[in-house]
Order: sequence, then structure tokens, then C-alpha cells
Amino acid sequence: MFVRIVKMRFQEDKIDAFLANFNQVKEKIRHFEGNQFLELYQDKKDSRIFFTYSYWQAEENLENYRNSDLFKEVWNYTKTLFSDKPEAWSVDKIASLV
Repeated sequence: MFVRIVKMRFQEDKIDAFLANFNQVKEKIRHFEGNQFLELYQDKKDSRIFFTYSYWQAEENLENYRNSDLFKEVWNYTKTLFSDKPEAWSVDKIASLV
């Protein structure tokens, strides 16, 4: 398993549009083959900044998602709302304490 972290900064007047769209597609993303976990976070100091954290069974699963019609539809819409270029990281989870 590995974790995908995406940082996105939106135009202030586009935040509601992003959240509405995310709420429409989050279940589809979460249940895409190989996706094990999905969360959305909003920065406490800058409300325009959001992060998604998603856990994937294998890198192949993420690549399949990134090549899917679902991703293309979601990303093509979402990127029109950005105020800055998004950043993304694929990381291995080393430790988790619950």
C-alpha cells in the first residue's frame, strides 16, 4: 500500500464549486478498484488550500485510476478552479498509530 497526497489551491470564489463536485464524486473515487481510503482536508490558515489523502493497494491501481474516464472528468473540471499549480506526492507509509 502507498499513499497519494495532493495539495490544491483554489480561487476563493471557486471553493464551493470544488466542494460540491467533490461531494458528487468522492464515493466513486473511494470505490475505484484498489482505493482503500480517501480523505479531504482544508488548511486552517488558508481556506483556499485543500489536500486529498488516498491510500492505494498498488501503484498500478492509482495509474489505472489516473487513466480512467472518472479521473479525466474530475480532473478536467477541478483544474479550472485552481489559483496555483497543484502538487502531488506518492509516499510509502512507514508507521501508523491509532
